[in-house]
Amino acid sequence: MSITSAKTGSTSLSLALENNFMEPIASTLVGAGGVNRITFSDIPQVYKHLQIRGIMRCSVASDNIVMRFNGDSGANYTWHVLRGSGSAASGANTVSTTGAELGWTTYSGQTASAFAGIVADVVDYANTNKNTTLRSFSGGDVNGGGYVTFGSAFWNNRDAVNTIDIIMGSGNFDQYSRLSLYGFKG
Repeated sequence: MSITSAKTGSTSLSLALENNFMEPIASTLVGAGGVNRITFSDIPQVYKHLQIRGIMRCSVASDNIVMRFNGDSGANYTWHVLRGSGSAASGANTVSTTGAELGWTTYSGQTASAFAGIVADVVDYANTNKNTTLRSFSGGDVNGGGYVTFGSAFWNNRDAVNTIDIIMGSGNFDQYSRLSLYGFKG
């Protein structure tokens, strides 16, 4: 497979960045004992959008995951989610809360080695002319008892995002959870 440059017409795999594809910024693999928070800091301000991709599970049942920007733990976030379990659907929203909900994850007391997946986009994170928005998709399966979650959120602040905290509500990210941060140039 080859990639053709939109600018020059030349063909090469190395032209992916020239064509404004995403590029890796940072990645975290959780070690033994787990952690409650994963932080991406000193985020370069050279990208148009950011994306977080990962696999994860938590140490306690029914734990939710929240995201905060630039260490802001004030009531400056609004979010809504839609959830489906294969047998039921639900929705929830919160205004003026202390973090943007990203969804739920699998629990270490469930099926062994069952991890949930997540993809979250931070749109126009460096634009200081508007508030930051977030959209996310997560899901997991525990031998037929899984779920899927779609969400979006709003950070009521016009600062450029330079730090992202991803926090388990009350438990920890279990060992082997991995979250990676990517940037989109275009």
